[in-house]
Amino acid sequence: MSAVTTVATSRDLGVGAAARRLLAAHATRTPCDPVRELIDGLDEAYAVQECLIRSWTAAGRRPVGRKIGLTSPEVQRQLGVDSPDFGTLFSDMAVPDGAQIPAGAVLQPRAEAEVALVLERDLTHERHTVADLLRATAFALPAIEVVGSRIRDWDIALTDTIADNASSGMYVLGNRPTRLVDLDLRLCGMVLERRGEQVSTGTGAACLGHPLNAALWLADTLVRFGHPLRAGDTVLTGALGPMVATAPGDVLEARIEGLGDVRVAFARDEPDHDEPTRQEGGTA
Repeated sequence: MSAVTTVATSRDLGVGAAARRLLAAHATRTPCDPVRELIDGLDEAYAVQECLIRSWTAAGRRPVGRKIGLTSPEVQRQLGVDSPDFGTLFSDMAVPDGAQIPAGAVLQPRAEAEVALVLERDLTHERHTVADLLRATAFALPAIEVVGSRIRDWDIALTDTIADNASSGMYVLGNRPTRLVDLDLRLCGMVLERRGEQVSTGTGAACLGHPLNAALWLADTLVRFGHPLRAGDTVLTGALGPMVATAPGDVLEARIEGLGDVRVAFARDEPDHDEPTRQEGGTA
């Protein structure tokens, strides 16, 4: 066996083992150990992610777009990286505005407010311009992304989150589409509230300086990966402010200047039917 074959075999074994670990965590809704010790570098991390996408697509899940992560310079410095990452959105991850996410549907959920773009043209150039992106975008929407990690206790490095489909969970889109020509996304202010209490604030400038900068990075990167953005895709461009932890019973509402608002609720844990129902005030 040649040295090249040995290296390839070792790589495939690590990628396969990492993918199986994450797929099992997703299927059982049980967080797993990190996968970074099984793989080497970003290329292998994205190879693991591609294994997950192929498996889920083969099982009937429908891809509907992409999400961008690590758009905050503060988070990039924390992880020692200088670029964002990306993952795939599926139709069963979309939650209607104001709806409730079932308990346990997202492992270790956290939430962040974002700008979503919906495309009406493909983006297939090797290098795109802002004009290309403006022409390709049908409209923008306010969004709440509920990220989740299959990795236990969010014990992640960059390779872990990339392999784990960029820590994708679920997402909620607002219902009022707005054309980009009517917006200044760089200066748009964002407020995220939990039951009326402000828990996160920010602006479009927090997302790589401008949400369109993040979308351009994604469009160019996906062409290099051989999977360009297509008409109809939804793109979550990245957080406008700090991510917040969520708990059962929470109700979150995000307001983004020029785009409107969007909200989501988190179901309380289901009661244990083996235990007697608690009675309040001595009455049934």
